Amino acid sequence: MTVVEKIVALRAAMEAERADGVYVPSSDPHMTEYLPARWRCRAWLSGFTGSAGTLCVTREAAALWTDGRYFIQAERQLEGSGITLMRMAQPGVPTVEEWLADRMPAGGTLALDGACTSVSVVESLEKALAEKRAVLRDHDFVSALWQEGRPPIPATEAWLLEPSRAGLSAGEKLHILRERLARQNANAMLVCRLDSVAWLLNLRADDVEYNPFALAYCLVEPKGAHLFIDTSRVPAGVQTVLEAQGVTLHPYGNIRDFLAAAETPMALLYEPAGTSWTLLRALRQNRAVTLSAGKDPIQLLKAVKDETEMAGQKEAHRRDGAAMVRFEMELRRRMETGEGWTEFAASNYLTSLRMAQKDCLGASFETIAAYGANAAMMHYAPMEDTCAELEPRGFLLVDSGGQYRDGTTDITRTYALGPLTDEEREAYTLVLKCHIAAARAVFKAGSAGMHIDILARETLWRRGLDYRCGTGHGVGFVGVIHEGPQGLSAKNDTPFEPGMTVTDEPGIYEEGKLGVRIENELLCVPVCETEYGAFYGFEPFTYCPIDTRPLKLELMTREELEWLDRYHAAVLRELGAYLNKEEGAWLEKACAPVAR
Repeated sequence: MTVVEKIVALRAAMEAERADGVYVPSSDPHMTEYLPARWRCRAWLSGFTGSAGTLCVTREAAALWTDGRYFIQAERQLEGSGITLMRMAQPGVPTVEEWLADRMPAGGTLALDGACTSVSVVESLEKALAEKRAVLRDHDFVSALWQEGRPPIPATEAWLLEPSRAGLSAGEKLHILRERLARQNANAMLVCRLDSVAWLLNLRADDVEYNPFALAYCLVEPKGAHLFIDTSRVPAGVQTVLEAQGVTLHPYGNIRDFLAAAETPMALLYEPAGTSWTLLRALRQNRAVTLSAGKDPIQLLKAVKDETEMAGQKEAHRRDGAAMVRFEMELRRRMETGEGWTEFAASNYLTSLRMAQKDCLGASFETIAAYGANAAMMHYAPMEDTCAELEPRGFLLVDSGGQYRDGTTDITRTYALGPLTDEEREAYTLVLKCHIAAARAVFKAGSAGMHIDILARETLWRRGLDYRCGTGHGVGFVGVIHEGPQGLSAKNDTPFEPGMTVTDEPGIYEEGKLGVRIENELLCVPVCETEYGAFYGFEPFTYCPIDTRPLKLELMTREELEWLDRYHAAVLRELGAYLNKEEGAWLEKACAPVAR
């Protein structure tokens, strides 16, 4: 079926069921960022494959909302579908709620899949449609249409992080969580987010592409915990360890009935943004449970890495950096010899280098290998039959990362493949200045990402430039690539603490021309403490040379060049033991002090 045919079939089903609208988010039962193929309903129905987007269909209209990372991609993929692209946060563009409030008839019915729609989204929709007296109905239209070729629910073998890598046992983490819950006047919690379940129980699997997670829920009670998972894929040894930590296993599909019938009196905390409407309604049936809504405390607990976790993260970055060095060496060789290479082939080669590293589980997200104008699409992914051929001029942007048994990596480098225009060199230099501004920041305790984000953007703002995304995000430990609650963006109000990590990835994107991004991961560290309070800063722990060929040195300050030289000295120091003699000699040249 084409997208047009799918929308026609959906509207026929809507008419039969007397639904006036259908809301299709990009989510699964756990509100996961990277959806298992089973739940990519919005992509299947609309044809837009970006990771973020919301589709709404009424009897007469259809629209899809996505953010600035995907404007170019969405415009191309929605062409001819009859679906209107709504560019989020742009002047004159209505929000999803505003559009539905305008389009839905009085007393109408908006259908959605309650198992894959969060409580916070439902509450927002109910508020928006209150004046119309429209009602929300839990009805999964898409699953009824998507029968042929729909992937099954994934169920890979579960495994546990070794104590030497995890830092704390599941029992210790459960104890810490219960202490945090007490601060929120709760003694129980429904844990739905896969990254929270993974961290809490040291549980990993391969159910989600690019994320080492098992599809599972965890109900934490005052004196025990219940794990809902496909028990057939849990080895006996894993089950024994979990049970010894006070965790009882149940079939994955039993979660709803268990919540409705649990007899233990509980003051239970749930997170509206991470809990499905279906599960909340099950909890509301249970008179033994007193409910309170609040933030998932696990998100903050796991955001602050302990010494064991950070040692693993740094070790993973050393091996990852060695793979990146080998990739750049091959890239340079091909550009010098004229041997052909495509974006797709380059991406696959980098993946093979990572997979050759000790304890690599795979990529941490889909590699972006974008040549020339393709790099203007922030989340461009090369396809074998349509990708660009690399030429010995212009830029190649490569944004990639790996999942390892001791850490998770995320790195972007933009490589000059040959001669550059003055515009390209200036763009690259400005981006590096932005990157260094964030990396060099020193800030008082209590400062949040919104404050540091300004420092990163100032160089561009002075020239009337900007980028339509955040400057950086947290990164999990053998976990999710986009971790919160901390981050570098205009709206992030979570204060930084020592042990938090964040990416530093400003960029310039000019449609039809170029894209430049430079990204390292940073660790928040103490700087000093005086009578005025504690002050923090950042320490890079991504170890890979930054291309200095494109730099317009006259635009850089002495302090910026000194920072770059210090960074490259650290790269040399950290990677030396992971490279052979030839690779080490190449790295010495790549990390040579910048000529003044």
